[in-house]
Amino acid sequence: MKLLLVEDSVQLNKALSTVLKRNSFVVDSAFDGEEALILLKDYQYDIIILDIMLPKIDGIEVLKKARASGIQTPIIMLTAKSTTDDKILGLDAGADDYLSKPFVVEELLARIRALTRRKPVYEKNESLSFGDLSLDLSNNNLYCGKKSVLLMNKELQIMSLLMKNGESITSSDVISKTAWDIDAYSTSENVWVFISYLRKKLVNIESKVNIKSIRQQGYYLEYKK
Repeated sequence: MKLLLVEDSVQLNKALSTVLKRNSFVVDSAFDGEEALILLKDYQYDIIILDIMLPKIDGIEVLKKARASGIQTPIIMLTAKSTTDDKILGLDAGADDYLSKPFVVEELLARIRALTRRKPVYEKNESLSFGDLSLDLSNNNLYCGKKSVLLMNKELQIMSLLMKNGESITSSDVISKTAWDIDAYSTSENVWVFISYLRKKLVNIESKVNIKSIRQQGYYLEYKK
């Protein structure tokens, strides 16, 4: 499994690279955002570990450029800031997970395993539909007429689950177990955050489908013609 580690601290970068290589990962290291974008353009990775505070181009901007270019590789953000706003900023830009410094290496390894296990694999041309929506599972794009939006890994898993269940209620617990592989990360707050991202994307493509919620029960889709 090939991994890109983007961390400007030479000491931390080397230490993490050593641990990751000992755990059978092939690791490329970058020490600034500009170097990271060059590597992302030239190579494909299974996981990207991306620090927010980087020289030349910060991690959030690297993340945005990667997603804008169509890179769907799972990305774990590293941040020295642990406030909710900073975490939401990274998730809203397209990150799949975040880890606050300082952290235990075993937790980083666990999150990497969780993301790679949960990476969806679909047959070519497989799709789902509900109301005016069509979800292409082969390229992660959600369509409404001629408009489309790219879904990130967890957004794709949650949206596909909701579209399969349609107007039937899907509990937060089921969503958590579908999109997260470690109980400690599968909180109702995390579910709510990604539901809010999906709601914004439905508005952006002008869909008449809404994600509705029922307190203490879960979520379902509603289509208003």
